[in-house]
Amino acid sequence: MKINLKRLNDNFHMEASNEDGNVLYMDGSPDIGGEGKGMRPMQLLLAAVGGCSAIDVILILKKQKQMIESFEVEVEGEREKIDEYSLFRDICLNFKIKGQVDLEKAERAVKLSMEKYCSVSKTLEPTAKITYKVTLN
Repeated sequence: MKINLKRLNDNFHMEASNEDGNVLYMDGSPDIGGEGKGMRPMQLLLAAVGGCSAIDVILILKKQKQMIESFEVEVEGEREKIDEYSLFRDICLNFKIKGQVDLEKAERAVKLSMEKYCSVSKTLEPTAKITYKVTLN
């Protein structure tokens, strides 16, 4: 896996691209001179845990023939300052699913993702308490 970062202006606006040519934009926070032209790196971590788990859950529910009409994940993270950096200490994911989906199957799919399959949550687990909930319809 390889990611390439390219600076786009004189401040912190950057483009990240992967080997498939997909891109996303990053920027620093306004208090250090960022211009709001992209997500900040720590926001990307929250997006990554939500996205990784979402893929798992959707895959599991599709295999179970559940009919998903809409699917959202709201991710909130609380950081703790340590020396010059900050770590996520608490991360909560709220899976919002609509459709003809059995609640027990949805809860089981989320549990499997968070406890077994999601590589991003496993990467963050040593420093963050990760919790989750499922909201159906």
